[in-house]
Amino acid sequence: MKAAAGARAPGLQARDKAEHATTGIPARKIAVDILNKVIGERRPLDEELRETGGHPELFALEARDRALVRAILGTALRRRGQIAAIVDRLLERPVPEKTGLVVDILHVAAAQILFMDIPDRAAVATAVAIADRDGRSRRYKGLINAVLRRMTAEREELLAANAAPWRNVPVWLFAAWQKAYGEETALAIAAMHLNEPNLDLAVKDGADGWAERLGGRVIAGNTVRLARPGGRVEALEGYNEGAWWVQDAAAALPARLLGDVAGKRVADLCAAPGGKTAQLCARGARVTAIDISARRLERLSENLARLGFEAEVLAADLAEYTPDAPFDAILLDAPCSATGTIRRHPDVAWNRRPGDTAALAEQQFALLERAADWLSPDGVLVYCTCSLEPGEGEDVIARFLAARPEYRISALTPEDVGIEGVITARGELRTLPVSLPMDPVAGGGLDGFFAARLVRS
Repeated sequence: MKAAAGARAPGLQARDKAEHATTGIPARKIAVDILNKVIGERRPLDEELRETGGHPELFALEARDRALVRAILGTALRRRGQIAAIVDRLLERPVPEKTGLVVDILHVAAAQILFMDIPDRAAVATAVAIADRDGRSRRYKGLINAVLRRMTAEREELLAANAAPWRNVPVWLFAAWQKAYGEETALAIAAMHLNEPNLDLAVKDGADGWAERLGGRVIAGNTVRLARPGGRVEALEGYNEGAWWVQDAAAALPARLLGDVAGKRVADLCAAPGGKTAQLCARGARVTAIDISARRLERLSENLARLGFEAEVLAADLAEYTPDAPFDAILLDAPCSATGTIRRHPDVAWNRRPGDTAALAEQQFALLERAADWLSPDGVLVYCTCSLEPGEGEDVIARFLAARPEYRISALTPEDVGIEGVITARGELRTLPVSLPMDPVAGGGLDGFFAARLVRS
C-alpha cells in the first residue's frame, strides 16, 4: 500500500486503462454495495464475501474481479480514517444525508487512487458511472468527478498531510489502547493494522517439513507462517489430505495452556469455527465442542472431517446447557469485540461502539461463572478472548477471582507459550498485533489475544 512517498500497492496491472473504465464497473459497484452494508448496517465483511449468503452478484464475477473487490474493500477499511480525512478536506461542505451511495463511491474510488496500483482515470470514470446508475447519487456525479480529479492532482500533498496511522482507528478505540498500553504501543498497533496479515497454518506434525515444502517458517511450535499467498488456500499442498488448518499462531495458544489433555474429557465452549477444537483433538483429547450456532457448527464438522478428527458436536446455549458429568478441562473462548483481529478483519474497527466492551464483559463473566461449575475438582479452565480491551480480559478475571475465591490463576511459563514477551506480571497471556517482531515488520505480528489459566486453590 502506498505511503506518502512510496509505491502504490498492486492492482490489476495487466488491464489497459480504457478496459478498466468500461469493464470494471460491476466489480467496483459490488465493492460500493458491500462497503455501504458493512459501515451502514454493521454487517461483518466476511459474511458479505461468502458465496452463500453474501452479495448475490459477487460470485458471478471472474476470479480476478472478485480479487479486485476484496482488495478494494480491504484497502478502503484499513485506510478508512485517512480516506475520510482526505475526502472531507476536498469537499466544500459535508455530503448531505440520504444521498444514496455517494460517500461509499468516493471511498471506493479513493482507495484505488491513493493506495492501489490502479489507473486514476479508471477509478474516476467508474465512480462517475456508478453514481449515474444510482437514482439518489446521480445528481452528485459532477461533485464526485470534481473531488476525485482534484484528489489525483494533489495525491502526494494529501497523503503527506494525513499519514499518521492513528487516523485509521476510531478516536474512542485508539484512546482505549493508549490507556491500556501507552501511546507508543498504541501507535505501533495502529501502524501494524495497515499490513495484510500473514497466513498461519497449524500443522498436525512435521512443522519443519511443511515449512520447507510451503516456503514458510516455523513459529510457536507447530505453526507454519507463510507470506500471504495468491490464490485459494484450498489449493495449497496438504489441504486436501488434512495436514494442517488455518489458525493464527496466537489463536493456537489457549488450547496448549490446558497442558496434557491426552485421553481427557475436554469441553471447547463457543467452539466454532473449530480451530481450537482441532488443536485439542490433535493433542489426544476427547472433545465436546459446543456452540450456540448450528450453522457455524456445520463448518466446524466439515473442518474436523477434512482433518480426520472426531469430536462430540453440540448446538446449545451455554446459559441453558448443563453437562452430564464434570469435564477434566474446559476451554472457554468467550464472545468478544474481536478487536485483536482488526489486522485480519479491518471492518471490526468501524463496526464496534464504545459501549460494546462493557456489555460483552457482563456476558463473558456470566459464561465464566457457569463454566467453572462444570469443572472437575482437579481440572483446568482456560478463559480467552481475541480482544485488545482489558475490560474483556484482565478485568473479567479479576472480577471472577473476587467472586470465586476457590479459584486462582495458574501462572504461565515461557515453555507454555513458546513466544517471548507475551506473559503478564500476573501470569496471564496477552498477545498484541506487534508481538513476535520480525524483519520485515509485516512478517511478524499476532492476533491480539488474552488468556488466563485457572485452577482451584
